[in-house]
Amino acid sequence: MTKTMPKAELHCHIEGATPPALALAQAARYGVDTSAFIRNGEYAWHDFTSFVQSYDATANLFRTEEDYALLAETYLAEIAEAGAIYSELIVSPDQGDAVGIGADAYVRGLAEGAERAKAKTGIETRLLIVGIRHFGPERVVKAAEYAARRPHPLVTGFNLAGEERMHRVADFTRAFDIARDAGLGITIHAGELSGAFSVRDALDHVRPSRISHGVRAIEDGDLVKRLADAGTVLEVCPGSNVALKVFTDFESHPLRALHAAGVRVTLNSDDPPFFHTSLAREYEVASTLMGFSDDEILGMTRTAIEAAFVDEPTRQRLLSAL
Repeated sequence: MTKTMPKAELHCHIEGATPPALALAQAARYGVDTSAFIRNGEYAWHDFTSFVQSYDATANLFRTEEDYALLAETYLAEIAEAGAIYSELIVSPDQGDAVGIGADAYVRGLAEGAERAKAKTGIETRLLIVGIRHFGPERVVKAAEYAARRPHPLVTGFNLAGEERMHRVADFTRAFDIARDAGLGITIHAGELSGAFSVRDALDHVRPSRISHGVRAIEDGDLVKRLADAGTVLEVCPGSNVALKVFTDFESHPLRALHAAGVRVTLNSDDPPFFHTSLAREYEVASTLMGFSDDEILGMTRTAIEAAFVDEPTRQRLLSAL
């Protein structure tokens, strides 16, 4: 029974976690027509490009510091109720600039929401600043410099997301050097829409402790062994992968094979309502459709906390909760 099991999440884009009901409430507040991206109370999209359009339209419904506090508190309270004791939220300072409040107010609002959720439920949260790949290397360097300034104590990591098929990983090494030198945890999107080569490139050029997705590594046996030997942690998002047709169904998803090969894996929801999933459902799917035992799934929660971008006292406290 995964329902009561303690859970942890390393890979969730905060705007992508917006419950449709909250999006509709925000749209009503700001007089936005949502018919292009919300239908029958669900997000509407049909491929990666239209998914990004729906995602961006939803993200733009949050326009003040308080809006972002509400978003973070809503999502974190929801997963805490489902057993989550730890969450890392992927946050984009570029989005704060896009809606006109600036990165600092954006991060402050999200952190305030995280602190409210902790006060109510006990859930521990950290924020990962993300650079957007298709904005180009210079913009990603700016995001890394922003993260390196530690705009809030909850900011502890750096990620690279966006269109995987644009630019080479090598183009972003400077950004990652800046983040690493500042003592931030390092993870990077790879091996999702692009094949195994993108995971190898990430390992060679960025030396991350974790890979966001990474599942296409399964296409290269030597690479799978390299991941296992190095202890690199994969932030696996099965519901997202099936929704975006990276794999046809859960039965053919490589989580089982990667786990069996000794790769350290974790369960994550990515952009949950867009993919008709939730952190709770990812745990349930691992149990019922992928055949993992409760001990194995609890092991994935433990892996997530071992790989979390937190201080050691916090990590030990979370581990003791397992």
